[in-house]
Amino acid sequence: MLKKIGIIGALLVVSLLAYAATKPDTFRVQRTATIAAPPEKVFGLIQDLHQWAFWSPWEKMDPAMKKSYSGAPQGAGAALEWDGNTDVGTGRMEIVSTVPSSRVVIKLDFLKPFEAHNQAEFIVEGSESSTSVTWAMHGPQPFIMKVMDLVMGMDKMVGKDFETGLANLKQLAER
Repeated sequence: MLKKIGIIGALLVVSLLAYAATKPDTFRVQRTATIAAPPEKVFGLIQDLHQWAFWSPWEKMDPAMKKSYSGAPQGAGAALEWDGNTDVGTGRMEIVSTVPSSRVVIKLDFLKPFEAHNQAEFIVEGSESSTSVTWAMHGPQPFIMKVMDLVMGMDKMVGKDFETGLANLKQLAER
């Protein structure tokens, strides 16, 4: 009887690992919000990494997080390194390109709690009175992440943070 349970358990584990292997090699998490403010104002809050302190969801997760800024004061070349608690980890982000009032592309390098190299982008579209902001992150999904995706995927891990960040950005921009 014990042997049968062991064989069934092993088959189950092998089946789950095989299923995980069929998952995509990349992931994408994306959220969108509408903000009652002109695109220029919203864009300014995104392309200036110093402004993230006022709306980023991770700021409240670790108010004692150590941060250092380098490169350009804002826009392409602006960089931020952080070292925080287990909720925010350690890493670096750098704005690699911008299209004024419409797009910001960021290179993200996470070092802790696990290493990952991803790209984030903000798409800002609108008129003088209303702006749609899409915050997306995408990158490679190695096998271990595929296995983790069976329990809690990237969308569940960071999607809620994106929603919180966009709500904070909305509140700040609409003032």
